[in-house]
Amino acid sequence: MHPDRTSTTRFPVPVDAALRAAGWQPGRWDIKQAEIWADALRTHTSPAGHRHTVFPAAVEAWAEFGGLTITPTGPGRQIAPTTLHLDPLHGLHLARTLGDLGHALGTQLCPLGEETDTAALLAIDAEGRVYTIDHTGDWYTGPDIDRALTTLITGIQPVRLTAG
Repeated sequence: MHPDRTSTTRFPVPVDAALRAAGWQPGRWDIKQAEIWADALRTHTSPAGHRHTVFPAAVEAWAEFGGLTITPTGPGRQIAPTTLHLDPLHGLHLARTLGDLGHALGTQLCPLGEETDTAALLAIDAEGRVYTIDHTGDWYTGPDIDRALTTLITGIQPVRLTAG
């Protein structure tokens, strides 16, 4: 994020409106809650021994957008947009799934939240790219949190990841 950007240019109007209606505002930064989530994920081990990896890109996304329930108001450009709940604990029990996909992509993934209508998991990688994982497959939603939120809120079809 560039400090010289104003809130009127950071997001398209419908995305900005949906974010503000959810309680977001420029400068929102709840690092205390982000650290609580980071600790919960770091200390969780699955029954098979799988663990989450937590990294700065995830913590920064949680600090700015964590806890929000974002409800799109438009019809969607290509697909119907879905309500998002940005709480990484939706992925608490999916350490293996995230680890496997991260390995396939050559990166590490951490949970970001979920699409509440479909229970699709949102995940972020160490470089800040955002993905959606659902029963139909794995999807790339954007190179950073801003563009991923724009994709999801405005109903742009994400890019399906091919099995590699």
